[in-house]
Amino acid sequence: MINDIKEKAYLVCPYLSLEDSDYRSKELELLAQSALLDVLKVNVFLVKELNARTYFGIGKVQEIAADAKNMGADVVIFDCPLTGSQLRNLAEEIDIKVIDRTMLILDIFASRAKSNEGKLQVKLAQLKYSLPRLNGLNEGEEINTRVGETKFELNRRKIKEEIAKLERECKEIAKHRQTNRKQRISSIKSVALVGYTNAGKSTLMNAITKVGTYADNRLFATLDVLTKKVWDAGVEYVLIDTVGFVSNLPHELMYAFSATLEETLDANVLLMVVDASDNHKYEQIEVVEQEFKRMSIDPNKVILVYNKVDKMTTDEQQKLKKYPYTTCFIQAKSGKNIDELKLLIRQKLESF
Repeated sequence: MINDIKEKAYLVCPYLSLEDSDYRSKELELLAQSALLDVLKVNVFLVKELNARTYFGIGKVQEIAADAKNMGADVVIFDCPLTGSQLRNLAEEIDIKVIDRTMLILDIFASRAKSNEGKLQVKLAQLKYSLPRLNGLNEGEEINTRVGETKFELNRRKIKEEIAKLERECKEIAKHRQTNRKQRISSIKSVALVGYTNAGKSTLMNAITKVGTYADNRLFATLDVLTKKVWDAGVEYVLIDTVGFVSNLPHELMYAFSATLEETLDANVLLMVVDASDNHKYEQIEVVEQEFKRMSIDPNKVILVYNKVDKMTTDEQQKLKKYPYTTCFIQAKSGKNIDELKLLIRQKLESF
């Protein structure tokens, strides 16, 4: 598990283009903080040409090594996908533990997954991440995610066998979940909370259901799908809280989102929750919209819920009404406009 004593992290953001670099680097910083790391520095720079050995030039690597050691860093995190050989070479040059963005997210997922399915999916993602990187590792080495220093058997055949076994187990659980979901759908309508991670979905669930659900100001505060039954003014439905989206989610982790995606697809109404106070809210909406389009979600099913709007003027709120969805402005923590949102939910549900 993640240590109680905070490790010190030095973040490296080597981008081929500096467009959206502020947004991308800030997300890495939030991910690191979500993993309970103490972020010492976020080093953003332009990479003109990729280096097969160390991703970018050795001179820059040595500069980072000196800077990270000077600051007392325990881990150096790269905001780019690294091959097994690049991980090894960078660790040798920097002489500090090196991980990439995917390994960081895997670490967070492993620490937050509570259900049996969630744990299996994370383990499966870890193995799929390790498999193509085996060639770059020396015999006997391990790929370290910070959670329990997970050791992968460095034998391609055994890893493939373990992946196949885990996939069979996950499919069995998914089949059982799908059967339960079909029974639920036939008897009761459902509303799914979706959106970028840390937008306030769990807080909103608490506000609607009045039942305590874990909520924290961290990315991926909760991973497992949560459901609560709601009875509101004669309308009954199941409210579903799903794991949050994040931009550029590594493909190894997409399987871990299967439950969320299926629940989202089947829901009668979707509440797209957005942190209105976030400077990158438009980019975050785009991340969710891309997934909606991929899944052919009907825009009429969506209520765009802007959370944390207590400091916004009416004019600012008007500017946010540019999307083709029913829109509602709330403050989930204080309960502001929750009754208005509940009315919109009832109206949507009654239209089906």
